[in-house]
Amino acid sequence: MIQILEKYSNACGVSGHEDDIRSRIEENVRDHVESLSRDFMGNLYAFKPCGIQNAPHILLVAHMDEVGLMINSVESNGMLRFVPVGGLDPRLLVSKRVILGKERIPGVIGAKPIHLQSRDEWKSPIPLSGLYIDIGASDEKEAAAKVPPGTTGTFQTRFEAQEDVVFGKAFDDRAGCALITELLMTEEDEEYPVDITAVFTVQEEVGLRGASVLAERVHPDFTIAFEGTTAGDVPRENFASPSTEMRKGPAISFMDRSAIGAPRLISHFKATAEKKTIPFQMKKTVSGGTDIGVIHTRGGIPSMVISVPVRYIHAPRGILAVDDYKNTFRLAKAALMNFKEVL
Repeated sequence: MIQILEKYSNACGVSGHEDDIRSRIEENVRDHVESLSRDFMGNLYAFKPCGIQNAPHILLVAHMDEVGLMINSVESNGMLRFVPVGGLDPRLLVSKRVILGKERIPGVIGAKPIHLQSRDEWKSPIPLSGLYIDIGASDEKEAAAKVPPGTTGTFQTRFEAQEDVVFGKAFDDRAGCALITELLMTEEDEEYPVDITAVFTVQEEVGLRGASVLAERVHPDFTIAFEGTTAGDVPRENFASPSTEMRKGPAISFMDRSAIGAPRLISHFKATAEKKTIPFQMKKTVSGGTDIGVIHTRGGIPSMVISVPVRYIHAPRGILAVDDYKNTFRLAKAALMNFKEVL
């Protein structure tokens, strides 16, 4: 199962520039759905009907885009200035390797060397304004020819497996994209008792922009969003509760800052997990937001989020437990197969 996640994690797809990851998803799902289409925003729609009259219509959604950076100016010495695209922590960026544009020009994020910093500068993280990208260019003309302003970039991180975990970038939300892809790839003797429209959205990381058009276009009865979410089981203050924990199964959200999960959907997934003895956990924090934040408000569509815990999301390298990914797939598939129990 992990091969699809690897393929998607290694793809480039900073918000607004999702062509690479979208083409990989199209390649994988084309033979397993009745139709594929795009809208003017760049969202990818895959329709998989069940053939049953008046069957419930389920929208499965995951976002294709990843956080990254955009070049906004070029210095006379060839250094590239940049701004973040989505939520990036400046403390994580110094000395990280990046790839820029469709040509994947390699570069490194640089800053004033520690030997030249004052003691006061040692006391605080280097701000974004103090960072730049070095591609080895000799001057502004050479740098701008290779990487003009407006070019986006992401981290030069390759997917790796180690025992029961995998390492990679953009698990938020390539994990969700991979899970929906696998849910669409049913065997010939398997049929969901629901019509499924799967939508792989754009620009979630910059304000849920792609998802804002879905409800009117798809008109689903229910929406289920698939995410990679923060695993908080790392060193912390004793009073701080982790959001989710690795190796404890998929996380079901009661609510976040953008939406409250539909109680009957949450109850259905919990009951399915207990019936199938699939481990799961309830997400303990209500921070962040997902695509259902703008979908469920258009027509009052009952919605929920199920997530794979990921350590270090929005960072150059994240960690995901393989069993958490597999159990998220098992739970989602079982819940879809017996979905009439919700009605």
